[in-house]
Amino acid sequence: MVLDSFEKDLNELLVDTFRSILKVEEDTLRSTKIDLSISELHLLEAVGKNREQGRTISELAQELDITLPSVTVAINKLLKKGYVQKKKSGEDARMVYVILTKQGSKVDHAHRYFHRQMVRQVSSGFSEEEKQILARGIFKLDAFFKRKSAEMEK
Repeated sequence: MVLDSFEKDLNELLVDTFRSILKVEEDTLRSTKIDLSISELHLLEAVGKNREQGRTISELAQELDITLPSVTVAINKLLKKGYVQKKKSGEDARMVYVILTKQGSKVDHAHRYFHRQMVRQVSSGFSEEEKQILARGIFKLDAFFKRKSAEMEK
């Protein structure tokens, strides 16, 4: 299969952009004294989406599209490092929620701040029209990959 020029250029752009984002995030993380991997940071971010109640292992697995055992192992590592804790539901003692500790909350806030700053810097040179076009294009890309992922799971 031969890619036409647009397809080839878009493919290279997507791959290069993905790598660049990951590298910036990894380099930033390495420059801190935080003892977490990128995937652990993203797991903390997912836990932090419901700060009051916390999140169940199932909710986290579904959101991050990883297996329950993988989430359980990762959460247990974060528990040992002091970034999360588990609490039982008041209504159903079998239900366990994962919540951020004070330390986990600080790291999550710093990570969210990093992302906000990165987006601000990326978009600072764009006109409002360019921002809207970019957002629509990325929304369509995201929808495509989510559909593709769902199809592959069937």
